[in-house]
Amino acid sequence: MRQGAELVMNAPPEWVAELDEACLTSENAMRDDPVLVAATKRANRSGLAHWAAANIERPGAFVPRYVSSDMASSALELARRGLSDALFNSTRAVQNAAWQRWQQIAFALTSDPAELQALLDVSARSISAFIDANMAYLADLIREDREARLRGTHADRRELVTLILDGTDVTPQHASQRLGYALDQVHHAAVIWSEEADVELRRLEKAAETLALHADTRQILTVMVNAGTLWVWTHGGKPIDMKHLQQAVKALTGVRMAIGSSGGHGIEGFRRGHLDALSTQRLMSRLQTSAQVVGFNQIRLVSLMMQNMESARQFIAHTLGELATADPALRKVLHTFLESGCNAKYTAEVLHLHRNTFLRRLARAEELLPRPLADSRVHVAAALEVLNWSDAQP
Repeated sequence: MRQGAELVMNAPPEWVAELDEACLTSENAMRDDPVLVAATKRANRSGLAHWAAANIERPGAFVPRYVSSDMASSALELARRGLSDALFNSTRAVQNAAWQRWQQIAFALTSDPAELQALLDVSARSISAFIDANMAYLADLIREDREARLRGTHADRRELVTLILDGTDVTPQHASQRLGYALDQVHHAAVIWSEEADVELRRLEKAAETLALHADTRQILTVMVNAGTLWVWTHGGKPIDMKHLQQAVKALTGVRMAIGSSGGHGIEGFRRGHLDALSTQRLMSRLQTSAQVVGFNQIRLVSLMMQNMESARQFIAHTLGELATADPALRKVLHTFLESGCNAKYTAEVLHLHRNTFLRRLARAEELLPRPLADSRVHVAAALEVLNWSDAQP
């Protein structure tokens, strides 16, 4: 191993040229930029020398990662151009070329099958581990750089958006140009957040993109409030497909979404939708609901009722009696029954219950009410609507 590493350390120019050719042939985006070409060649030489020196000193031992300034600057430049794949593809091309050359060195050093096998096994692990460690570091570097740049962009956006939300007089056309988002249109607004520690910004952005997709638009504005929260606006020309949005967001574990009132136009609609989204977020917290996606229009009545928490609790207890603390499945049956216009067949189908099972649960729920359902149907429906959100499943 040491003999081979010494040969690599003193590699003739044509060996290193093979690595350069493999790297640049794999990606035209790099070949066409003389600055990147020069940096890539320097990076190949310094990386090769580092690996060889480590194996001369301690043959076969783990080689610590080595990322030169050329490697780091090239990686960041490619990532900023949207060419991260070019970096990783070219690195693997260099690894393959280096492995081909190393096999030739190994076969020249020994003809003993067992010794040759051992040498190839150890060196394969060493090369792979070294490259993988470098790639992991560069991937983290790219991610941190991207998030830092996004924070800068989001800071500029948030400053302007805050002025708009505070009612400061701004010129819609000028503000739209700065935000890259048209203010003179109908808006949907949302707050997207996660309570998980160290949530990835990309996961929140994915949720924002999912919202835009289900609003049938590509016009979207995102503002990062903190590491775990985004404010989002999209074009509101079409209603949000809430059912499919809720299903899609389930795949984004830990992400939650509060959607404001829809249909508002211009700066006032921009502001009102956002304020309603914040109200929805606060209400989700107060109700301790496990629902992942909630729209203001869904909880408009609940929002009014919950403005005074103590009064709401008294109303629920007075209206529902023992049903308020009974099995949530009983409340679900009665709530769905009332929501469907007291259609027994439809309710049973929606809840996937046998008719007899549904009727038994409905009868039991009515028994637990302090007054006949026929005498207090509206009040019972309102009280159940509040509890429905507390009982909601993700």
